[in-house]
Amino acid sequence: MTYDKNNIFAKIIRGEVPSSKVYEDDKVLAFHDISKAAPTHVLVVPKGEYKNFTDFVTNASPEESTYFFKKVAAIAKDLKALDSGFRLITNSGSDADQTVEHFHIHILAGKKMGKLLPKN
Repeated sequence: MTYDKNNIFAKIIRGEVPSSKVYEDDKVLAFHDISKAAPTHVLVVPKGEYKNFTDFVTNASPEESTYFFKKVAAIAKDLKALDSGFRLITNSGSDADQTVEHFHIHILAGKKMGKLLPKN
């Protein structure tokens, strides 16, 4: 499977679709999710073409991977999420309900999250 250069996150990275940016540099973009699941809900995406978590950790350089995850931590700190806590989520594949095939991390904060998944 190839990377879809026209997915919504690729368009946001290229500036073709507006977003409410939280952070941006030449490697990473963070912006508010338009479908908030918590008072603070920010998406962090690498600017490289990676479809999902496995694609990213398999194909990104060790430096790029380390840089990305350190930026996620720094953004969570900038969002003042460290004191009360936060949740990081990445969905990978259809069973995980990944809706955009561009690797991204959700930072959720600002409320008590409860259990990760409901018991069946």
